[in-house]
Amino acid sequence: MGLKGKLISSVEVKCGGHLVHDIFHAKPHHISNICPSKVKSFEIHEGEAVDVGSIVEWTYNDDGKDKKIKEVIEAVNHETKTITWKVIGGDLLELYDSFTVISSFDHHWTTWTFLYEKKTEDTPEPLALLGFIIHVTKDIDCHLLK
Repeated sequence: MGLKGKLISSVEVKCGGHLVHDIFHAKPHHISNICPSKVKSFEIHEGEAVDVGSIVEWTYNDDGKDKKIKEVIEAVNHETKTITWKVIGGDLLELYDSFTVISSFDHHWTTWTFLYEKKTEDTPEPLALLGFIIHVTKDIDCHLLK
């Protein structure tokens, strides 16, 4: 059995967390235009929008290599501006038995929570991925402030 872990990071957003939530919930296909060097594409495989039960796939650049992550949307709470994404396919599952991302958007904060189970003790903590999503969040914030 792997080792369970949890990483949480909050990043200040000057445009307002509700606007960042709107991008991830209603306009995630725009993210590849906002930060094309980081996010290559976004596709909805099942469902019509980012809503509970939808299956989505991201292609992103990780240190010069294109990687994929396929997720099912487990929960969306419009009042608390929270989205729960469970990874069901892609490169992350080579290292982790399970991986869930919870995005939470507050007045001036965006919080990312990673819940995961590593396959082995030698599997690294997903710090690089957390740094990546923080940079994407900052790029979105800058874009929305223009």
